[in-house]
Amino acid sequence: MKTLRQLLKLANAPSVITQGNCHLSQKAIVSFKASGTKYRRLAMPEAQEGSAVFPYPEARRDESVVDDFHGVKIADPYRWLEDPDSEETKSYVDKQNKISQPFLEDCVEWKKLNEKLTKRWNYPKYSCPFKHGERYFFFMNTGLQNQDVLYVQNSLEDEPKVFLDPNSLSKDGTIALVGSRFSHDGNLFTYGLSQSGSDWTKLKVRDVNTGEDFPETLEHTKFVTASWTKDNKGFFYARYPVVEGKADGSETAANENQKLYYHRVGEPQEKDVLIAEFPEEPTWRMTPEVSDCGKYLMLFIMKGCKDMLLYFTHLQKSEDITGKLDLVKVVTEFDSDYDYITNEESMFSFRTNKAAPNYRVINIDFNNPTIENWTTLIEEHPKNVLDWSTCVNKDKIVLGYIDDVKSMLQVHKLQDGSFVSKFPLEIGTIVGFSGKKKYSEIFYHFVSFLTPGIIYHYDFAREDAEPTIFRQVKIEDFDNSLYKVEQVFYKSKDGERIPMFVVQKKADTQEEKPCLLYGYGGFNISVQPSFSITGLVFIDSFDGILAYPNIRGGGEYGERWHNAGRLLKKQNVFDDFQYAAMHLVQSGYTRHEKIVIHGGSNGGLLVGACINQRPDLFGAAVAQVGVMDMLRFHKFTIGQAWVSDYGDVKEKEHFENLYKYSPLHNVRAPKTEKEQYPASLVLTADHDDRVSPLHSLKFVAALHHAIRDSELQKNPLLLRVYSKTGHGAGKPTAKKIEEATDILTFMFKTLKLKLTF
Repeated sequence: MKTLRQLLKLANAPSVITQGNCHLSQKAIVSFKASGTKYRRLAMPEAQEGSAVFPYPEARRDESVVDDFHGVKIADPYRWLEDPDSEETKSYVDKQNKISQPFLEDCVEWKKLNEKLTKRWNYPKYSCPFKHGERYFFFMNTGLQNQDVLYVQNSLEDEPKVFLDPNSLSKDGTIALVGSRFSHDGNLFTYGLSQSGSDWTKLKVRDVNTGEDFPETLEHTKFVTASWTKDNKGFFYARYPVVEGKADGSETAANENQKLYYHRVGEPQEKDVLIAEFPEEPTWRMTPEVSDCGKYLMLFIMKGCKDMLLYFTHLQKSEDITGKLDLVKVVTEFDSDYDYITNEESMFSFRTNKAAPNYRVINIDFNNPTIENWTTLIEEHPKNVLDWSTCVNKDKIVLGYIDDVKSMLQVHKLQDGSFVSKFPLEIGTIVGFSGKKKYSEIFYHFVSFLTPGIIYHYDFAREDAEPTIFRQVKIEDFDNSLYKVEQVFYKSKDGERIPMFVVQKKADTQEEKPCLLYGYGGFNISVQPSFSITGLVFIDSFDGILAYPNIRGGGEYGERWHNAGRLLKKQNVFDDFQYAAMHLVQSGYTRHEKIVIHGGSNGGLLVGACINQRPDLFGAAVAQVGVMDMLRFHKFTIGQAWVSDYGDVKEKEHFENLYKYSPLHNVRAPKTEKEQYPASLVLTADHDDRVSPLHSLKFVAALHHAIRDSELQKNPLLLRVYSKTGHGAGKPTAKKIEEATDILTFMFKTLKLKLTF
């Protein structure tokens, strides 16, 4: 179900909140000088004993660094923080951690919350089984293993055996399995290994029958989706050229000039065959896909996080692949998305939003691929969004729709697109699906806010078959009947109707409770119902409420919803989030001083912009791995891909829009007590090569400078930088729990809450 477009997007929308959540707010600060360095004294909340001195580091300001944007001179005094290897940057990070880490972790409540999170986290987690050849595979985590383990079994009734255990590759669990793909016959397996959370991966190939790896290791790859030739002798993959300097995830250099190669199993990487390159387009990224019949290679090309080109070529025998292949251009303009479903001879079926904001299924005959000859196989739904689609059982297409943020699953015929059936689902989300055209069986994984996981099995080959529960996750001491979920709708600033889920314990009367307000709002990513251990611990520990508004910029209502929250309309995202907070207060759920906002990646940008614009609406804020410098985001790692959502500073209109909301460029000292920043925790990681830590470092340096002499800023503004972790994917369980504990403890201290256990 995961396409390259999804992998390249900024973040972990629901997964971030699964890993950690939070709350904040705090008291009296007094500035003073000591040894020539400015410090700030923070009085601890009444819930804590004693006091702590917060010596916010006074980051050096280099006023000579000035950029000219369309005639506007803009200073960038913390440009030096963009160098992660300088001793000055390392010292700055160390000083910040020496403030934040003891504040978060040196208290009895941290230990209590950590114990509760660890206990709740300790339950078995499974993926859907997926069939390759004559075997079934699935991922499982017994509970607290740092990485999920891949198992194999000859039948669904056989005893599973460990096929690949990433936990054996490092003592601290910081090596993760990413980007795996089986050969067509299921006898070979290519997989990527990522270290310390970096997007960089090293590709290995394993013999499924023996469990042994071939000698070669393929390097310089990111976001790998290897695609095997039908004869199982090798696969196509994209990689970046070798550049000077390090490439371990802690660097900031832009990723450019990706090339497509063919690798033959058993040969060294130096012998890989160059298939395609576009030196005149250094920002293009490629995803190869061999057709189900094996006779075609499709090449999907992207330069942003939406819209793509589509080329193809007729495949020769793998031994005849000796150089660049001639590519036929099907889609030549970046104006729509295309996901391959299957093909019958030259007739190819794609899911697309071309002339269909809610997506439809079209057929393109590769013998005559001009757009005038395209036909619609399954019409766009007038309301529901076609989120993904897969061909199974030779002639069926399974379609995953989003209906008012909830998942809907139905089946159509491949031959004519006609409706066949609909699978019954409760209110929740399909988070996993497995099925192939050559197999009759499918599995789908359902979760909700109160359902940790149910995996269903269905076999099209059985007459009158019904979906059956293959595996259901149950958590000890968790009774979902004690909670309730409601979906409410509220109006944003411009009158747009926004949906929001609210999760809390059942009660006879509504009280003004602490509220965790989570948001994302970007890159066509939908925040659907998900099961969050951290969220449930928040509810249980503080008698709190979880609120998930489906703000614009996401994909909950198709491209209309996405387009209404990107580029020059990005302010709608911030307005939607702010009006969610106002609705929660007006409806009696909570008070502004009890609201903590939380977001990661693009959601970190959301948090940063909102505490600048409307600090009075929130008691606290947690910004994880956020994009904070909106004038230079495109210069680092994969950042140029985000221009499709944020805009290009080289265009005056986009520059003016970005400058208006960029968190880094809109920090200010409060003029009244009401305008002070809510207690804020900014989190980042040293191996995040998706959103470089420099964003968070520069933002916090600017915050501390702006409020340094303010007697009105009484809430703490802290930075925590984690080591040996990245943007989120592949993060070890131990580090997930540590981070979640830090966040919940910060909320407890700054909002002065009481533990209910």
